[in-house]
Amino acid sequence: MKYNITLLPGDGIGPETIAQAKRVLLAIGEKFGHEFNFKEELIGGAAIDATGDPLPQETVDSCLSSQAVLLGSVGGPKWDDCPRRPEAALLGIRKAMNVYANLRPAKLYPSLTHFSPLKDEKIKNGVDIIIVRELTGGIYFGDRGYRNNKTFGREAYDTESYSELEIERVARIAYEIAEKRQNKLCLVDKANVLESSRLWRKIVTDINEDYPTVQVSEMFVDNAAMQLCLDPTQFDVIVTSNMFGDILSDLSAAIVGSIGLAPSASVGETGLGLYEAIHGSAPTLAGKNVCNPAGTILSAALMLRHSLNAEKEASAIENAVASAIECGFGTQDISSMKQSTSEFTDEIISRIKV
Repeated sequence: MKYNITLLPGDGIGPETIAQAKRVLLAIGEKFGHEFNFKEELIGGAAIDATGDPLPQETVDSCLSSQAVLLGSVGGPKWDDCPRRPEAALLGIRKAMNVYANLRPAKLYPSLTHFSPLKDEKIKNGVDIIIVRELTGGIYFGDRGYRNNKTFGREAYDTESYSELEIERVARIAYEIAEKRQNKLCLVDKANVLESSRLWRKIVTDINEDYPTVQVSEMFVDNAAMQLCLDPTQFDVIVTSNMFGDILSDLSAAIVGSIGLAPSASVGETGLGLYEAIHGSAPTLAGKNVCNPAGTILSAALMLRHSLNAEKEASAIENAVASAIECGFGTQDISSMKQSTSEFTDEIISRIKV
């Protein structure tokens, strides 16, 4: 098989983690007989420096003509005062690619339980959660502004708004994922207060009849945050709105010990998806060959699974990462060995080649 992949290294540690993920994908291609055609494009601060635009049209065109997109990271203090910040490129590329569901796995490796802030008895059975977050609607994209309140002075407002279609299309992705896992789906909302949450609850429960094997539960977001800390093992797949998902997915990453291990996938109706680690650009680590590449490498595994229908190849990467970690290898954030970025990748690749 031949796969056309657009790489967006971006800023900070992005170029380093993308380079390592590319090495891993080439090893997968060698083992499974695939050919990866990579095309690198500019995004974020690097694009501002080169073109004045954080998301050049050439980058958008390349992404839309490829089968999947692997993103490094964007942003950094260098561009804090730019009229258009590098982070604007993220919203722009998601919109251009029409990806509306963000998949955030959170998996605790047995050898890394000591990095989790939770007590051993809470996590002894392991943690393996996927949060499905709506990505293009809700309060982040609703009507907003400032006005003068004659009694209280300056006033700001942001509007939470969701349509039936926006909710249903994300819910169906969550149901399909749940069917392939433990057939458990938890809707996280605030239906005791928010009208938009009540619509979420009605639509998610209404379409349950199309997925009869999936057991659906509902939980208020404040309780969900507490339960993630008290007993994360009770969750399998969580589906929720944009803002709630933003918060809970970072909490879940903290629970499993290191943000450097956390991948993500942004998908929509087509196979075209955007894949990126969640760790950000970490500019203080850039260029030092010390950052953890696992988040981006595991994002490449998600890319293989969700965009390229290459399940065996995706599993090969995930198993190789898990094996390397369980043997004690890793960068400074997860291992006493304090391997370099490239050395840790070498260990992962050696396990793929076996």
